[in-house]
Amino acid sequence: MPKQDFSKKILKILGQKPAISVPDIALTIGAKDKYAITRSIKGLKEAGLVESHSSGQNDYARLTKAGRVKANSLKFQDSLLDPSWDGKWRIILLDLPESRKSERESLRYLLKKAGFVCLKNSAWISPYPFEHLFGNIKKDLGLTTEMIILVTDTIDDASEKIFLESFKK
Repeated sequence: MPKQDFSKKILKILGQKPAISVPDIALTIGAKDKYAITRSIKGLKEAGLVESHSSGQNDYARLTKAGRVKANSLKFQDSLLDPSWDGKWRIILLDLPESRKSERESLRYLLKKAGFVCLKNSAWISPYPFEHLFGNIKKDLGLTTEMIILVTDTIDDASEKIFLESFKK
């Protein structure tokens, strides 16, 4: 199995827990090659996605903020199979300062990946039910006032017609 496959699996596992021991990661993945797991974790650390801690008995790994963004991106890839519209619109408003430009760019990437369309500068809209994923991202990145998630079933008729056209496949 290629290293990249282990890295993605490790990110997905770490996205579910605050921290996990390296032996538990290997056990969860079902990998017998501890060296491959260690090598993958080292690569993720070098990429700034994971940090490790030692308790004396075990080494533990946990996601950095950038790692959380990457793990959430992987969740999107898994959940973007064929979402259907439930009649509600999701509108996300972003207001991240220039000092947090990399987080802003990561969020824009995730919004595009999830099928959101940019309305005006930092306002995004989608008919797809991904508000819970963005709620988790908001919580993980501590975006208390910088991200607002709205879900509504009411938009003026003219705008709704235009938006529905942009989301047709």
